[in-house]
Amino acid sequence: MIDGGHVALRAPNWVGDLVMATPVLDAFAADARFERVTIVVRAHLVPLLEDAPWRERVRPVAGPREELEAYAELDPDAAVLLGNSFGAAWRAFRARVPVRAGSALNGRRWLLTHALVPPTRGGRRLPIPSAHLQRDVAGLLGVAVPDLHPRLWVRPEVERQVRAELEAAGLRAGERYVLCAPGAAFGAAKLWPPEHFAAALDRLHEAHGLRALIGGGPGEEELMDAVARASRHESLSLAAAPRDLERLKAQVKGSALVLVGDSGPRWVAAAFDVPCVTIMGPNFPELTASSLERCRVVRLEGLECAPCLERTCPLGHHRCMRDLTPERAVAAADELLAAGPGR
Repeated sequence: MIDGGHVALRAPNWVGDLVMATPVLDAFAADARFERVTIVVRAHLVPLLEDAPWRERVRPVAGPREELEAYAELDPDAAVLLGNSFGAAWRAFRARVPVRAGSALNGRRWLLTHALVPPTRGGRRLPIPSAHLQRDVAGLLGVAVPDLHPRLWVRPEVERQVRAELEAAGLRAGERYVLCAPGAAFGAAKLWPPEHFAAALDRLHEAHGLRALIGGGPGEEELMDAVARASRHESLSLAAAPRDLERLKAQVKGSALVLVGDSGPRWVAAAFDVPCVTIMGPNFPELTASSLERCRVVRLEGLECAPCLERTCPLGHHRCMRDLTPERAVAAADELLAAGPGR
């Protein structure tokens, strides 16, 4: 624990982990003990944090070299590492930040002055929710995070602009939609087959009248179009439309439902209390077991090989995703939609 001084929060590098970290960012920004709080975040993720009440504290960095330069310029008294990468700890160590707090994962314990050691059993780390891990890292500096519900912000004018763009692309005025994000930056092991996504979207259209809006990140255009081609009902692929994280926030907030793999948009939906069905394959469900009030995680139980945590299926059959039927996702969506609006 430290009192006073300048704290640099090194934000995570993944979309979902960054959204999960927003309660921690809130707590540090509100803590009057610190003279200054700076949030160091990769530049391409900054749009996620636009319109936050502490936006002026965000310091974008383009890569490792700029991150070191930022530490030299900021000269913080402490660095709080909210992600688990070795590189982030190494750079804080190289920059000689006096206090370096973070999880003792990925062989970086020796780089930290204040380390959180996750629980183990039989020499293996127990899977605990990432949001809980971030909260406990904040506790190393005496910062309490009472509410782990993620939060994001988007200006009304951005919402209006995005809705106008969607209607120009073919969405009808007032039409309700399900936002589908079939991609996964982690790797192919997290990908549900396009025909499964399409079948689930068709059933959601028939049961709830929801138009399918298919989005994704850079490089996922072919996958987005594949889902649209496999759909029997008219769907709208955004593969040729402008896409960025600020637009994603508005698209999620304006949707009736989000259907997504185990990836970042699931957490954007949680931040806006939008119902979300998440398709999970090779990951431990315990790692993302937070903010589940309006989310249903659908996975195939009983496979000896799952969860494997691999980027591609090491056995080649990819059963954890291929054998997971569209009907399971639709049933989860039906349950969420029947429950009505969230908080």
